[in-house]
Amino acid sequence: MNGSGGARIDAAMKSLHRPDLYCWSRFDEARNVDFNSFFLRRPNGNLIVDPLPLSAHDRAHVESLGGAAAIVLTNSDHVRDTEAIRALLPGVRVLGPAGERAGFPIACDRWLGDGDAIDGIRVFALEGSKTPGELALLDGDTLITGDLVRAHRAGELMMLPNDKLSDRALAVASVKRLATLSGVRAILVGDGWPIFREGGALLMELAQRLG
Repeated sequence: MNGSGGARIDAAMKSLHRPDLYCWSRFDEARNVDFNSFFLRRPNGNLIVDPLPLSAHDRAHVESLGGAAAIVLTNSDHVRDTEAIRALLPGVRVLGPAGERAGFPIACDRWLGDGDAIDGIRVFALEGSKTPGELALLDGDTLITGDLVRAHRAGELMMLPNDKLSDRALAVASVKRLATLSGVRAILVGDGWPIFREGGALLMELAQRLG
């Protein structure tokens, strides 16, 4: 799979802080950060979140883990290599943000909104980001974010820059909402460095900095 613009594959799918979670990444030179994709092993069918291109090694790894039942896209800018992976894994369903349903660039099998769930994973629709209804996913102690919450420096969270936001007040409110979630240990960001410990405290620090 070549992906958008023939993007280079920089890293293989790596084990994360839990044995059911994996990540693969591509370094973006323009932003000087990694773009990340995630694989979640689930009892009722594995999930892929915001898929970048997979190397042959990673395709074999995904197949060894039982493939995937669904691809979850947090926003339209994270469609990435979804169509190639949909062709690779026949029967995989694509789930997209309901807030973008009218103009989403690819066909989705289900639209996710605030309060929905996927095999026990809680879905949050965030407002004020660069796209409407951007999704965040909470799987037990682990929060997965798309674009709004990111980490361009290790161990520190940040919000999408103001010039990328559709509404800063709504974006800040969305971050503060996430900061109220209890029991968050890890935050897997779409852009930048994953946070593996004290994620809830770092979210609260970000909310406080935003005012």
